[in-house]
Amino acid sequence: MPTIVHFDIPVDDIERAKNFYEKLFDWKIDKVPGEMPYFVIETTDLEGQRKLGGGMATREKSGQQITNFVGVPSIDEYIDKVEALGGKVLEPKTPIVGWGYLAVCLDTENNTFGLWEDDTSAKM
Repeated sequence: MPTIVHFDIPVDDIERAKNFYEKLFDWKIDKVPGEMPYFVIETTDLEGQRKLGGGMATREKSGQQITNFVGVPSIDEYIDKVEALGGKVLEPKTPIVGWGYLAVCLDTENNTFGLWEDDTSAKM
């Protein structure tokens, strides 16, 4: 069954937000190697067991909020379902090289959510 597998936090100031979340929740936040300005967030439960992870990057547009990504077996299949059920695709299927694919959608209540498909062979 599809479930939330990742969250993205858009920020205006990476260092300020990194400091806030590290101190508030004791999250581990590290920059992804290379040129991409993206930071990976590692979370744990109250017993210290690794749990749902996320990411942080500079806000791309005004009003952008936290987006939860739901893991699905096929983004193409779920994009069709979103549209058939009255939702909209805001960002089409996009490869994240070496990791998988994502798409960003809008539900019938104007809430943004993401779809994620694992695929380590994903290419541009």
